[in-house]
Amino acid sequence: MSQRIPESELILNADGSVYHLHLKPENLASFVFTVGDPDRVPLVSRYFDEIEFQTRKREFVTHTGRIGGERVTVMSTGMGTDNIEIFMTELDALVNIDLETRTLKPTHRSLQIVRIGTSGAMQSDIPLGSLLASSKAVGMDTLMQFYPELNSSQVWGEAIRQKLKLGFTPYQAEASSKLLSMLGPEFLKGITLTCPGFYAPQGRTVKLKPAIDQMLDRLAAMEIEGERLTNFEMETAGYYAMGTLLGHQVLSLNAIVANRKLKEFDKEAEKTVDSLIRAALKLLVKK
Repeated sequence: MSQRIPESELILNADGSVYHLHLKPENLASFVFTVGDPDRVPLVSRYFDEIEFQTRKREFVTHTGRIGGERVTVMSTGMGTDNIEIFMTELDALVNIDLETRTLKPTHRSLQIVRIGTSGAMQSDIPLGSLLASSKAVGMDTLMQFYPELNSSQVWGEAIRQKLKLGFTPYQAEASSKLLSMLGPEFLKGITLTCPGFYAPQGRTVKLKPAIDQMLDRLAAMEIEGERLTNFEMETAGYYAMGTLLGHQVLSLNAIVANRKLKEFDKEAEKTVDSLIRAALKLLVKK
């Protein structure tokens, strides 16, 4: 039998649910859609044929139901890779740890997790309203400084470290090839830059001037083996890295609602997000 995980390390609520997500194993489907904004959860679940379970704790809102014969969950995570670290760890615990004995289950269960989020393009030829799947992501945060080293190529992380003269090396992680292969031609493919903030960490100037000068232009001009960075957001690299380490299939889908190079914002962003939701449900859930 595997070593028992202490109460202080994996905290459970009085009802036996995991601490932050407030879920029990039976509340979770094997196919999980995620959104950042809690108010976006019902925008996804309204397309379910039925909703059998709902709960909310902090920014984590969960609806589980069915589309045809497929059981599916949609959850909100809030913003940032710190939230994704909590989310992925507790999601994995629900399926791969016996919460009564606090020991690892003998057989690993792999979830399919698909992020449905918004993003800003960093290339002028990616138009507003585009749907973009992140084939890989580079994390500009330091989350992976605290976890085992990723075995995948880290060429982009090292190149960005040198380009921006960072004091740390960003990490690089890949999408699930299986989930990526299920997408149709309406999805662009790209390399997503995950940032630890929305303003200066993505090169925005409001009142405070970013410490990294001309960050957007410098990153957009980079090219490695014919590939380029395509978009900014705040979670994807954390999803991919944690999914890789924990053994889950993860894919991030992005509604492009801003073009940073052209300084444009999508006036029909809500319609673009709805298009992404419907495309994700259509392509990734069997009817």
